[in-house]
Amino acid sequence: MLLSFFQWCEGSGVGEAIRASTWLFPVIESLHLLGLAVIGGAILIVDLRLMGFGLRRQPVRQVAEYAQPWLIGSLIVMLASGSLLFTSEAIKCYYHDAFWMKMSSLSLAILFTFTVRRRVTRAPADRIGPGWSRTVALVSLALWSGVGIGGRWIGFS
Repeated sequence: MLLSFFQWCEGSGVGEAIRASTWLFPVIESLHLLGLAVIGGAILIVDLRLMGFGLRRQPVRQVAEYAQPWLIGSLIVMLASGSLLFTSEAIKCYYHDAFWMKMSSLSLAILFTFTVRRRVTRAPADRIGPGWSRTVALVSLALWSGVGIGGRWIGFS
């Protein structure tokens, strides 16, 4: 049943148009990678602050609030462009372990970012200890790294 959905995606007009075009895939992939750079920066700046590196004069909450629109905007760009890239090679993705690793990491990273990490960044500074902040930052970085590694693994195979 899931395979038939993947086949339908790849056989869709969008999937066929992307595969048939010389420029569509590289343009969409470029947008996807720009989104990756922006989301990486938005994640990294907050996680580094949570670990006590850089921007120490700024409260964690302020850094997180500043990064939030960049995080959400780039996530939207990446989800949209990633969906388009997926339609052009959905069957390949179905059989590729890296695709499933990336989707699992992405789901967990989004869930973690907008629940646990958000609670930590919004909490008063005296309520969250440095050990917990560092742990949350490291888990965040590990999850988002898994997304990037999975994506690169798909791209290079």
